[in-house]
Amino acid sequence: MNIPIKTLQCFLTLVETENFTRAAQKCFITQPTLSKMIQRLEESLGETLLIRNNQKVVLTQAGQLFEHSAREILGQWHRLQEDMSNLSGLKSGRLRLGVCPMMSSLIIGLLTSYRKRYPGVELQMYEYGGFGCEQALLNNSLDIAFTALPTTHEAQLVNQPLTKYPLLACLPEGHPLAEKDHLNWQDFEPYPFILYNEDFSLAKLINRLSRKAGVQLNIAFRSGQWDFLAAMVEADMGVAILPEPICNRLNASKLIFKPMQPAMTWDLALIWRQNLPLTPAASALLELSKQKIDH
Repeated sequence: MNIPIKTLQCFLTLVETENFTRAAQKCFITQPTLSKMIQRLEESLGETLLIRNNQKVVLTQAGQLFEHSAREILGQWHRLQEDMSNLSGLKSGRLRLGVCPMMSSLIIGLLTSYRKRYPGVELQMYEYGGFGCEQALLNNSLDIAFTALPTTHEAQLVNQPLTKYPLLACLPEGHPLAEKDHLNWQDFEPYPFILYNEDFSLAKLINRLSRKAGVQLNIAFRSGQWDFLAAMVEADMGVAILPEPICNRLNASKLIFKPMQPAMTWDLALIWRQNLPLTPAASALLELSKQKIDH
């Protein structure tokens, strides 16, 4: 069986877009060429990998197995290319970096330093929630990722803590809880709560800590955008919990922030896959992050 790397790349693009036309455009080939490529792949494997329904592509069971293997193979191929191109030092290559959307503005300084030190490295950034970053690392689609702790797959991932920030309750102006000096979990029970999307590490942390305190939050809305979440609080649609750096960027005249009791922190870290060597580009980012922490 001889399957070109290009075929694996096109197959995964098709899986991600679920559409032959969009996948062909992303792969810079024609749709008939992509169709023939997939047909030859299925004939080579002796299995049907895809079901084509109403312009949408769905994986068969064989397709799901092949997708997993294809991601592993491409991940290893990427690592081999990186190792070979950097035998004489980190001068070129690609860094596949996962970033949680809420962290983007907080890591600009580190990424700027990285670009200045390694201008030949191409930064490919992918925005996922914390759980999405973990999944992408585990299927070898990322080299390293920024996220918040704790991780879900602790046994399969390694982490390097970066920094931590207080988590503050976010209330609309004039809210009944605004008179209190600090808030606890029980204070939230009578009010609608606005939470992050389920794949966000911070959402998992808030759920875990509230349940530990014996509180069932009344989750009214979810959002993956901190500014939209804050806008909903401002419109008196509910209350929320936000990291201090995000609070500092909001219009404090229309929102009120209160510390939590007991205190909670948003712990940021770099994470990567256990028992899988980091690429030279990812190792360089990790080392630079350690230098920033030490200083």
